[in-house]
Amino acid sequence: MRILFIVNPISGVKKQRKIEQLVEDHLDKSLFESKIMYTEGPGDATVISRKAAEENTDIVVAVGGDGTVNEVAAGLVGTNTAMAILPCGSGNGLSRHLKIPMNLKKAMEVINQNKTTRIDTATLNDQLFVNVAGVGFDAFIAKKFSQAHKRGFTTYLKITTQSYKDYKPKKYTLVIDGNEIKRRALLISFANSSQFGNNTSIDPKASLDDGYIDVCIVGKIPFFKTIFIAPLLFMKQFDRTHFVEIIRAKEVYVKRKKGKNIHLDGDPKKMGKELTMKVNPKSLIIVVPPFAII
Repeated sequence: MRILFIVNPISGVKKQRKIEQLVEDHLDKSLFESKIMYTEGPGDATVISRKAAEENTDIVVAVGGDGTVNEVAAGLVGTNTAMAILPCGSGNGLSRHLKIPMNLKKAMEVINQNKTTRIDTATLNDQLFVNVAGVGFDAFIAKKFSQAHKRGFTTYLKITTQSYKDYKPKKYTLVIDGNEIKRRALLISFANSSQFGNNTSIDPKASLDDGYIDVCIVGKIPFFKTIFIAPLLFMKQFDRTHFVEIIRAKEVYVKRKKGKNIHLDGDPKKMGKELTMKVNPKSLIIVVPPFAII
């Protein structure tokens, strides 16, 4: 089988710097003929993975964080080429949902076992996401985090804490599978998986292969209560608070007052006032551990 490793050399916490030695020492050579390519800028991983799929490569491995996973998936959706992940990012949300080990030697063993399944993807204004997309406060934080000099959870937590008190909820009109609702929300997340990253879970019941995206509408928690409620993100109980409303959907239209920040799998982007989210059921083949929860 032919396998291509696409490496983002500046992703996350720099574990990917030893990828060539990792492949040499731990990839099963009796199963795979390997190649490694490095990205040089945004969008490169999509171009490389798309070409690999056209050349009938069996597996393309995203070596990086959720942003790298997003780009690789964008080139593989709808093809017969599978995606695998060696998690080297700051949050690694999709990897954590799938129980892919954070230890790269153990993650390589998952690749050697070569178990695959199909998962859903989705689009926001025709731009792909695999894990979670959103508008509001999390998109605002994603932009600030992308501009930070240091990566990692400590930096993310610091930016979030510093920004939370002054961030004002916004008004949104949503049409969810034909039903209109209006909400004032701190953020709206479109969750394909359960993980924001760093083991924080906004929606523990989210499934990657049910044909739905969970629309998570989060109200602003009073600042003095955040110390009690924030830990619920790590305890997989955040969805039980009355600040969270979750509605399963196949298609969502969102209208907001201003066109501004959104994020796709943690990467910040700008979009207009109107957003359309659509699910692409079982559109991506992915390599998973035998014990993965899809």
